Amino acid sequence: MTKPTGSPIGSLRMQETNSCLEIEARIPSEVKAISPLLDQLMHLIEESRCVAGEELSVELALREALNNAVLHGNRLDPSKLVCVNCRCELGKELSVLIKDQGGGFDPSATPDPLAVENLQAEHGRGILLMRSQMDEVSFGCGGREVRMRKRVSAGRRTMPEDSGQSDQRCPADDRNSHALQDGKRLAAMETRGENRAENLHH
Repeated sequence: MTKPTGSPIGSLRMQETNSCLEIEARIPSEVKAISPLLDQLMHLIEESRCVAGEELSVELALREALNNAVLHGNRLDPSKLVCVNCRCELGKELSVLIKDQGGGFDPSATPDPLAVENLQAEHGRGILLMRSQMDEVSFGCGGREVRMRKRVSAGRRTMPEDSGQSDQRCPADDRNSHALQDGKRLAAMETRGENRAENLHH
């Protein structure tokens, strides 16, 4: 079933089956378009329960990727769009593709924000945040595409499989707590980035 939906900014289309939800969305390169789209996406992701218990991590990574596409990729160019494709597999995983129409960048050339000489720099922290919250993050098409994947933790699967071994990973609540702390630490930096978007690079 395909369901197009309207919003004050951008467009969104859904295709749903019993075990999978696919979402396609587009927004203009405007900062004010990010939050309305993110709210719609997170509502659908939460309803799908594809990664139950991991929604906060997903939200942080999605916001950062959308910010990068609008601010750094398309550089607020009103003639360019940001396209989003999400695939939610019930009780298994979420995969996301975000594409901009900018000039791209070389992810391997991004400075390590954890290096001593870069501790005060803003560059590279967004990518670090995405990688800390998602299970997989990769770039393609000359840096104009970012692919992210989040899998549901074994203890939260809709149909758990008994492997005979206990799950030694941290509880999801602990991961969400760390994710919230990461988001707070980067909130002020993100705000400064939006106000100075024309001077920033990846």
